[in-house]
Amino acid sequence: MSPQYAIHVLTGCTAVGKTEAALQWAEVNQAEIVSCDSLLFYRGMDIGTAKPTHAELNRVQHHLIDICEPSEPMDIAKYVGLAQQAIKDLTERDQPILVTGGSGFYLKAFFGPVVDNVTVPLEVRQRVEGMSLREALAELLLCNPAGLGSLDTANPRRVSRALERCIASSRSLLDLKAEFAAQPALFLNHEIKLVELVRDANDLDNRIRQRVLKMIEHGLVQEVQTLIPLGLTSNPSAAGAIGYREVSAMLEGKLPTEALVDEIVKNTRALVKKQRTWFRTQLPKHPVFNAEGVNPNQLFGI
Repeated sequence: MSPQYAIHVLTGCTAVGKTEAALQWAEVNQAEIVSCDSLLFYRGMDIGTAKPTHAELNRVQHHLIDICEPSEPMDIAKYVGLAQQAIKDLTERDQPILVTGGSGFYLKAFFGPVVDNVTVPLEVRQRVEGMSLREALAELLLCNPAGLGSLDTANPRRVSRALERCIASSRSLLDLKAEFAAQPALFLNHEIKLVELVRDANDLDNRIRQRVLKMIEHGLVQEVQTLIPLGLTSNPSAAGAIGYREVSAMLEGKLPTEALVDEIVKNTRALVKKQRTWFRTQLPKHPVFNAEGVNPNQLFGI
C-alpha cells in the first residue's frame, strides 16, 4: 500500500514528548497532523492541555484543534465523523497523515468500531437519569434474561448507558455487543501504522512536575478564571480535565492554594498509569520507542 494511503499514529502517555516528535516527523515527511486528544478540541483551553503553541501550529498544518467552545460537549461519535472527513480530505490531496494524541478511546477509532448505531431519544435518557442504580439495574435485568455479561453493575453510569441502549433498540446487551463487533473498521482503505513513545518512570515523573509548574507559571489559574464564565463548568468533560478541576476546586475554597501543584501532579500520574494500561490492553501490538534521544524520523521506518 502506498505511503499516501497510510495513517501514521503516534501515541504515548501525558508528558512523554509527543508534540515535538510529531512536529519533527511531520516536517520531514511533509505530513499534516490530525489531533487525537480529547481536550485540544476546546478553544481557550490552552495552558492546562499543553496545547501546541501558535509557533508550533505554524510549523505544521493541524486538524481538529480549537473546533468547539468549552461549554460545547464533544464525544466519540462527533470525533469519528470529524476524523473521517479530515482523513478523506488529506487522502484526496495525497497528503501524508500523522495522527497524534494520548486519548485512548479516541485512538481506538482508528483500529476498530467505537460507536454503535443506537440513537437514544431524549425522553429515554431523561427517564433513565431519574432512576436509582437499583431501579435501573432491575429494569436492565428484565431486558437481558440471558445475563449482563461483563457489565460493571456497580457503576451507575455504565448501567444507565446500557439500559438506555436496550430500551432504545428493544434488544439485549448480548445482541448489541454482537452487532457492534461485526461493524467494519472505519478506515478500511488505509494501512494503520502505530508507534508509542515511552520514558523511564523517574524521567517521566520529573517531566510531569516540571510541566505542572510551567502551567501555573504561565497562567493556568487565570485561564480557568476566564473559562468559567464561558461555560466551562457546564461541560463535565472539560471541567473534569486534570488541571482544570483542581484549579476550580481551589477557586471554590475546596483545595488549599499550597496543595494545587501536588494535587495536579498526583492526578496526572494516576492518568499516566491508566493510559499505559489502555495502550497495552486495548490497542494492537505496536513498536515502542524510548522518547529520550529517539530520532522521530525512524519511528515509522520510512
